[in-house]
Amino acid sequence: MPSDSEIPIGIVIVSDRASRGLYEDRGGPAIREYLAAALTVKWCAEYRLVPDERAEIAACLAALADDLRCPLILVSGGTGPAPRDVTPEATADVCERQLPGFGEAMRTASLREVPTAILSRQIAGTRGASLIINVPGRPSSIRTCLDAVFPAVPYCIDLIGGARLETDPAVVNAFRPKQ
Repeated sequence: MPSDSEIPIGIVIVSDRASRGLYEDRGGPAIREYLAAALTVKWCAEYRLVPDERAEIAACLAALADDLRCPLILVSGGTGPAPRDVTPEATADVCERQLPGFGEAMRTASLREVPTAILSRQIAGTRGASLIINVPGRPSSIRTCLDAVFPAVPYCIDLIGGARLETDPAVVNAFRPKQ
């Protein structure tokens, strides 16, 4: 549970194998490392590891948004075309509004590195004052995708009424309109 001075940020890893202890999660540490470099505000990770089960993923995302009031929830894994990849569907189940530009930007950035980026189905959307973003499971792909969208993340969260996130401009040059 976050302290009063820390902003809770959801980090959700979706993996059957990792949730059963058969595979070491590498996505969670990659997301934490990115956020530690990018954010200048005090924050704490609300880390969750769930299997590729649509209802479990959706319940986890809803709890992070509704109960813990995480302004940002990053969900890694389960975004491909395999039958068990249901993260985008679970995310859509809980989001009130989808933001297609996030997925488009992440796929565009990833296509510069690997032609299979067109197989990715990550999405983003909002639930209350929370922004939920799907990212791939590979650590290098996570960084590519977050680099592509993070400049818009703080302002998006401002617009939906979430906690204010400040970034290190040397890492992420976040956009906010001039007053």
